[in-house]
Amino acid sequence: MPLHSNLLVSLIAALVAACCGGLLAASLRLPLITGYLLAGVAIGPFTPGFTADPAVAGQLADLGIVLLMFGVGMHFSLSDLLRVRAVAVPGALAQIAITTMLGWLLTRWWGWPAGGGLVFGLALSIASTVVVLRTLSERGLLDSVHGHIATGWLIVEDLFTVVVLVLLPAVSGLLGGSAPDQGSAATALLLALVKAAAFALLMLYAGTRLAPWLVTLAARSGSRELFTLSVLALALGVAGAAAALFGVSLALGAFLAGIVLAESDLSYQAAAETTPFRDAFAVVFFVSVGMLFDPAVLIEAPLHVVAVLALILGAKATGAVLTVLVLGQPARTAVTLGLSIAQVGEFSFILTGVGVSLTLLPAEARNLVLAGALASITLNAALLRMATPLEAWLTRSPLNTLARRPLSVLPAGSVPNLRGHAVICGYGRVGSIIGRALERRGIRLLVIDLNVRVVEHLRERGIPAVYGDAGHATILAHAGLAAARVVIVTVPDRPATRRIVQAARAANPQAPVIVRTHSAAERRELRDLGVTEAVLGELELALEMTRAGLRRFGVTGYEAQAVLTGIRQSEDSVEQLRYGAD
Repeated sequence: MPLHSNLLVSLIAALVAACCGGLLAASLRLPLITGYLLAGVAIGPFTPGFTADPAVAGQLADLGIVLLMFGVGMHFSLSDLLRVRAVAVPGALAQIAITTMLGWLLTRWWGWPAGGGLVFGLALSIASTVVVLRTLSERGLLDSVHGHIATGWLIVEDLFTVVVLVLLPAVSGLLGGSAPDQGSAATALLLALVKAAAFALLMLYAGTRLAPWLVTLAARSGSRELFTLSVLALALGVAGAAAALFGVSLALGAFLAGIVLAESDLSYQAAAETTPFRDAFAVVFFVSVGMLFDPAVLIEAPLHVVAVLALILGAKATGAVLTVLVLGQPARTAVTLGLSIAQVGEFSFILTGVGVSLTLLPAEARNLVLAGALASITLNAALLRMATPLEAWLTRSPLNTLARRPLSVLPAGSVPNLRGHAVICGYGRVGSIIGRALERRGIRLLVIDLNVRVVEHLRERGIPAVYGDAGHATILAHAGLAAARVVIVTVPDRPATRRIVQAARAANPQAPVIVRTHSAAERRELRDLGVTEAVLGELELALEMTRAGLRRFGVTGYEAQAVLTGIRQSEDSVEQLRYGAD
């Protein structure tokens, strides 16, 4: 059957191309967004071969934006933002200001109008929420203090961008774009603010009651498809009503719809049911953005592309790192956050598109932002591999003296006045086994961990737990390390282990420190730092397997233990582990 519908053809082309691009990106271990953007380039009007309808693709992209913003609203957590507000709010705003100013200066050097340069700088200052959260999740940092600060940082960026999207059409005339004339610009701005405020108030008062009622009614019907339909109808209906009745953007309407639905007890199920739709149309959004990219810019303006990339990867990341350090946070938090946001994504595309439509930005701006996005997102994973050596360098540098006020994003809780207890730093697979063994013997313990859920679970069980980085003196002091009998460090991160050992030795030089290690060289380094015992994981694994093998040959337990003791005391076995084949 021939395909006559441009909508159907474009949707099929976008999804097929995105699948191919995603599979290619996955095979090359690149971010999937890179594959989706390249898929859009492949079916766009600037490359040979099949070309999808750009107008239809743009309409599908609008739907993707609505569902994307709805998802952002559903995951918005005011409590999470308030916990890290001392760092996230001033830090994100400072980073936006720094990057915007640098982008503005760059475009002024190119000869662009001042208003366009401002919008261009704003577009480069906003990181991709999807990329950052996925990266932190893959590295197991989403529930850490670094992850919470990064999440709060992204929330501030997203909220700031939503405000900009609301106000930009009203003030574009003042910035030199197509909009109301200079005389009516103030009136337009005031009207836009009034409409947005009225819609927000309506949603926060009426929406918080009607939205949960609607999805609850659908859930009581017992029909899963009706429940999913009610959630989608709410997202799209509110977005459409916001644009038609209040003149605000579809994005803002969807964002507020997500916020009010998040108040419902069914919000998690609603998010789960709509995730496939949001993911599918978010992919279409990225493909449609890729279709707008003209690869000719790489030949016509290569220096412009290099300058944009240098601003994103260099100046933006450096500004974020320095800002976090100035706010008193440790080097690890600064490096993790700075490298994570060294890219641009979905909000940058939306903001650039609005700027082009208002004639504030030339078409070249969109190509430059897209080129910067493709390169920065692709290089982001490689950039994050530099986190450990960069953190180590930063810790030794004079800049680390700024990090004197580590943030606790969880209430300290009631920590009893313990004496002679064991302090376990890290309660993962290894730490939890040690903790349970100590509990069985009636030994009092206190846990320090960077996972919120672990700390909350331990407190519910009545086990004293402190949320924070054990490498800081304030955290160790709160854990009563000065009165501890032993310190057990189970974290697998080498730089973190060194920091914890140094801080523990400074807080209590008499307490034995037991750590885990992965190499003979590292074990020697840790012993030089004052570690009492460094347990080499591979050696202990080999010894236990040796014990099991000897027992199968009739060797008694006493004899087997004697053999193992000899091996453990032999430095030759350790060196064999270091240089031997796996």
